Amino acid sequence: MSEEKCKKCGAPLGEVVETPTGKKLRRCTEGSWNAELKKNEGCDYVLWIQPEPEELDEQCPKCGANLVMQVTRFGKKMKKCSKGGWDKETKQATGCDYIEWINGSTESLDEKCPTCGEALVLFTTSNGKRMKKCSTSGWDKENKVATGCAYIEWLK
Repeated sequence: MSEEKCKKCGAPLGEVVETPTGKKLRRCTEGSWNAELKKNEGCDYVLWIQPEPEELDEQCPKCGANLVMQVTRFGKKMKKCSKGGWDKETKQATGCDYIEWINGSTESLDEKCPTCGEALVLFTTSNGKRMKKCSTSGWDKENKVATGCAYIEWLK
């Protein structure tokens, strides 16, 4: 590992650490995370490590190249064409522009909603968190409001 320096104070960066959510980072050695107070102490510089795209056994429907699974810096997952990219200088997409966002999955359950009596579903987010929710719940994108029954039970 190269001896990278903090962009704020010039001190060396520490070892790679993984957060409880699976993200990886390197912190400035002149700072630390206080879990009790939930804040940084000392230098607060953090270098977030972008995970490498995972190659998939699927072909791009636009150009036929391989697809890769990539995670954004905010934790959202997407399938994208391996021939696509981003030019930081011009701030424009390069190559093939195929992207498919991964939003999660839904499975039917043999349970009824305690609020309205309709069927419950098991929803798994793209990050692996699971919840039981009413099958009538939804989201109105245009008005940006929840629709249907609001029952949700997060699972551990």
